[in-house]
Amino acid sequence: MDKLSSPKVLKEIITKYGFRFNKNLGQNFLIDSNVLDKIVSSAEIGENTGVIEIGPGIGVLTQALAEKAGKVVAIELDSHLLPILNETLGEYKNVKIINADALKVDMNAIINNEFPNMDVKVAANLPYYITTPIIMGLLEKKLNIDSIIVMVQKEVAERMAAKAGEKDYGALSVAVQYFTKPCIIATVPPHCFMPQPKVESVVIKLDILRQPPVEVEDEKKFFNVVKAAFGQRRKTLVNALSNSGLFTMSKEQIKEMLISIGIREDQRGETLSIMQFAELANAIF
Repeated sequence: MDKLSSPKVLKEIITKYGFRFNKNLGQNFLIDSNVLDKIVSSAEIGENTGVIEIGPGIGVLTQALAEKAGKVVAIELDSHLLPILNETLGEYKNVKIINADALKVDMNAIINNEFPNMDVKVAANLPYYITTPIIMGLLEKKLNIDSIIVMVQKEVAERMAAKAGEKDYGALSVAVQYFTKPCIIATVPPHCFMPQPKVESVVIKLDILRQPPVEVEDEKKFFNVVKAAFGQRRKTLVNALSNSGLFTMSKEQIKEMLISIGIREDQRGETLSIMQFAELANAIF
């Protein structure tokens, strides 16, 4: 099979099968081999690597992954793509296609059944409308995976990698950095896709942390604090926490507690580091 990242090859396959891009599924296929090479090299894949790919499309990234990995399991929601994938990936005996919704499939079962004694990584050119649910679903399940390398909308990648005090810093930043070490690999302009999206994309790698960077006594409470702090972004922490209804402390108690751990009562959530959020969560009740 020729390189699927070739626009000519892609057009021929689409024409042959009468395939129509589904806007509701956010289908934009990568047609730039340089970007493809960056994704695969950054993923650090070898013969003992098992890769879960989410949303293979016609198999552009799948093909490149299969040439390096021990095994690739690609999860595709659109059943119209299955006959195309059977052709484009037919020669790769280390590829398995699963027709399922990645938000509902049992990832633990896939890891245990398909990749025994292998290092497991996730790769994806994600539809933008499900980027955050997919990534947070993977992280919150605490799967036995080493890293996630994904193509996402530029502004989402910037939010995931943002630091305290930066304009893109928010609840997603704290959550992603609690579970992973994010690293932006490359910016990808619209002309690298077919059809072209209306926004720039970014390849970001999330290296899974075996231990979070901070110690929290209650993980649920930690994320409730983060949710409350950014839920009313323009309010001070005192007001945001007391108005959230998530905690039993009075406004005065919250004010005193913040001061006791070195946080000014007029600070907002966007100024707190992940370490300060952990201290806050451990002190609040």
